[in-house]
Amino acid sequence: MAHIPVSGPHTAVTVPNQNYTPALPVLAVLYFMMGLITCLNDTLVPFFKNSFNLTYTQSALVQFYFFFTYGIMSVPAGWLVEKIGFKRAMVTGFLVAAIGTFLFFPASMMHKYYFFLAALFILAIGVVLLQVAANPFITILGPARTASSRLTLIQGVGALGTTIAPLLGTWLILNRAKEFLQQPGESLRLPYLCITGFLVLIALVVSRINLPKISTHSETGKGIGTKIFRFRNLKFGVIALFCYVGAEVSIGSFLTNYISDTLTISENQANSFVAFYWGGMLVGRFIGAALLRFLRAPLVLTFCVLMAILLILFSVNSSGSVAVWTMTGVGLCNSVMFATIFSLAVTGVGKYATKASGWLSTAIVGGAVVSFFQGWLIDHFNWTVAFMLPLACYFFILFFALNGYKPKADLRLGIQTSHPDQ
Repeated sequence: MAHIPVSGPHTAVTVPNQNYTPALPVLAVLYFMMGLITCLNDTLVPFFKNSFNLTYTQSALVQFYFFFTYGIMSVPAGWLVEKIGFKRAMVTGFLVAAIGTFLFFPASMMHKYYFFLAALFILAIGVVLLQVAANPFITILGPARTASSRLTLIQGVGALGTTIAPLLGTWLILNRAKEFLQQPGESLRLPYLCITGFLVLIALVVSRINLPKISTHSETGKGIGTKIFRFRNLKFGVIALFCYVGAEVSIGSFLTNYISDTLTISENQANSFVAFYWGGMLVGRFIGAALLRFLRAPLVLTFCVLMAILLILFSVNSSGSVAVWTMTGVGLCNSVMFATIFSLAVTGVGKYATKASGWLSTAIVGGAVVSFFQGWLIDHFNWTVAFMLPLACYFFILFFALNGYKPKADLRLGIQTSHPDQ
């Protein structure tokens, strides 16, 4: 799951010398819930496909509506955070997400797919607001020298949520769906009502905790929105992040169906394998954090992207368990890509950092676009052709890791870039 580890789209932040210890457990719980909620969508894709007799393209609308929200809500969310403050915005985000999860109850009674999609859209608005409100705390709370370790720890907790989600989805949703053959949507009621209650409880706790007060101020300037794209590394970084989130989400979304078809097993059994995909990201984040202390970020990114490309190619040209485990192993390669792409993209942008953050946050919409078109490819062709789309995404990330991250291009490539202030 993607997290932007900096401030919101329009916000620069400063924090006085205050006690920030109570904020870290709050952020840990927040990231855990965001990871859990987001990756439960991987269970909903095969669930809705069977329950409503959908095509792969139609079932991909689960991810489309969820991640499309990043494209249209990141900037408004940043504006709202600026107006009401980080703490109130986090509380609001939890409550909006709770409304979305609660709407699964009437949607299950009506048994209409578009009602579930509407509920997911509202849920996603809450998640986007939570990210924009909470992410700045990770880097500004406490000494700057330990910011990376705090970010790694918090993202590790979020990855724990993404790892648990497929197991809970199998146990609470897919397995229980057999008990409600006439109206399988009923198996969603208990899990999402429980999540609703937990989100409301967290909102109440956060509203009563004394979190550090953070002042915000807008970063303005005529033409700033266009100037930042004169930074070559940021321009290619936005595209690379779009491709990365798209590849990560599309593989996770259809992995259950891919495993089910490859091993000829039920989707209930296949969904458990998805935990290894997200679990690989959990393990890889801590390994990557250690490696990045003494290895250059572009080198680590290049190695991980090459491994992801090889694993996908090996998987689609294999069969049985080999095909399954090689595709699942892509999760391990994904672990450091988001943070590395982000850090390389914002290198040298200086005063434009928060505006750059807004564009990078918007790039998460790749999770909607790529997964939708991969579903279309599965419907009209086969798994091998469909996985060429995320493969193409990784090839662009490879270009970014080798050359696109550089603030100025190699003249031999015939590309030149000027500084925005020139």
